[in-house]
Amino acid sequence: MLQIPVSTISWTPCYRIVGSRYPAINFFEKVVADPADWELLLQVEQMTDPSFNVGNLSSLEPEDRLSGPGFGRVLPSFTFHDPAGTRFTNGDFGAYYAAIDLETAVYETVHHRTLFMKATNEPAQEIDQLLILADLTGELLDIRDIKSALSKVYDPSNYDESQRFAAHFRNSGSLGVAYKSVRYAAGQCVAIWRPRVLSNPREDRHITYRWDGNRVTGYYDKRNYQPLP
Repeated sequence: MLQIPVSTISWTPCYRIVGSRYPAINFFEKVVADPADWELLLQVEQMTDPSFNVGNLSSLEPEDRLSGPGFGRVLPSFTFHDPAGTRFTNGDFGAYYAAIDLETAVYETVHHRTLFMKATNEPAQEIDQLLILADLTGELLDIRDIKSALSKVYDPSNYDESQRFAAHFRNSGSLGVAYKSVRYAAGQCVAIWRPRVLSNPREDRHITYRWDGNRVTGYYDKRNYQPLP
């Protein structure tokens, strides 16, 4: 297998955009107990609310059981798994995707949102999104400069090879991977497999995408609302 370099990645912040309709999971915001006791605390929560769900806590090693303000927006990426997988997860584990800047995050999310909107034949509308910032510092696999040697990992639509790549290195202890954006040529992204490299997560602002029934034509910040008397 090609030797994959490792680099210290420090993006303060990194940018992530998610749908506004998904609430933060407050369990991860307020829990302060020993990480080994999280399952017990979850059982207590579920005694009063049987529907309460934080995903698969066993996916988080003790050093990845981070809590405090903002982590209700981070840890669900690791405890809830898309069975079909994404580019850098095969569905057996989670990943936190983020970009080096806002523009890259927009292009990445617009691509995937467009696929969904077209598949479901959605009419023209506005789509509310939430920008999440977090500070990233850690030793990650770095495939930004070897894109040509990993063309199958970078395939724009087939994730078979990238999922095998991710499973191999994640199971070998890698914390994540830095890569060139597939949707924006000038951009860079990360897929984080262990949340220990993230700190100071915070909600920044709401962003709205304008969908015309065929494509996202642009976006704007939802700021400076002026109430009427």
